[in-house]
Amino acid sequence: MGTTDIKMNRILLKLSGEALAGDKKTGFDEETVREVAAQVKTIVDKGTQVSVVIGGGNFWRGRTSGDMDRVKADQIGMLATVMNCVYTADMFRQVGMKTHVMTPLVCGNVTELFSKDKAVEYLEKGEVVFFAGGTGHPYFSTDTCSALRALETKCEVILMAKNGVDGVYDSDPRKNKNAVKYDEITYQEVIEKDLQVMDQTATSLCKDNSMPLIVFNMNEKGNIYKACCGQINGTLVK
Repeated sequence: MGTTDIKMNRILLKLSGEALAGDKKTGFDEETVREVAAQVKTIVDKGTQVSVVIGGGNFWRGRTSGDMDRVKADQIGMLATVMNCVYTADMFRQVGMKTHVMTPLVCGNVTELFSKDKAVEYLEKGEVVFFAGGTGHPYFSTDTCSALRALETKCEVILMAKNGVDGVYDSDPRKNKNAVKYDEITYQEVIEKDLQVMDQTATSLCKDNSMPLIVFNMNEKGNIYKACCGQINGTLVK
């Protein structure tokens, strides 16, 4: 992709839950999460305001849970994202950042109830805000949560850190060795070609509100920092 002139004053970072598990594929890999924390610390120290959404796939994939009631399966998925955010937020604190975990559902004193105004206040103080628990409703993914929270808090871009995939392709590069990667693509093309970048709801939200998205490989060392600098071998969706 080279470089991009998108402003990076306030960003939303979407992390893969599976990527946080490292080679273990489930749970957390402490070294991986610490590496993420160190990169984000560098970004925050530069003055960039950072919010974070994390998927729950290292614990639970509700949509592949057989005959289980979809609503209950999605609720478990929401709780998986809360666990991921609480853990990662603590790692961020250990490297010197102040963090807040906000959820759309009440979790006692474990998290704070989401408030757009409060989230923006934290961001303006240079504190990292984790948006956990999805949208609080079933049938909506963490992709949709990312798009919604980025728009609500007036982020300038969503940085989507994928697990082992370095951008958007015309087909699954893990299944098709001849898959072609896009350096840039529009949301309209994503919809027309039915490319699995984000779910359709998230894609439409971003398209309708002109929210740019940078897709890159989280597993390559230093890529989160590079993406925030607008320099990454990924794909820009706009």
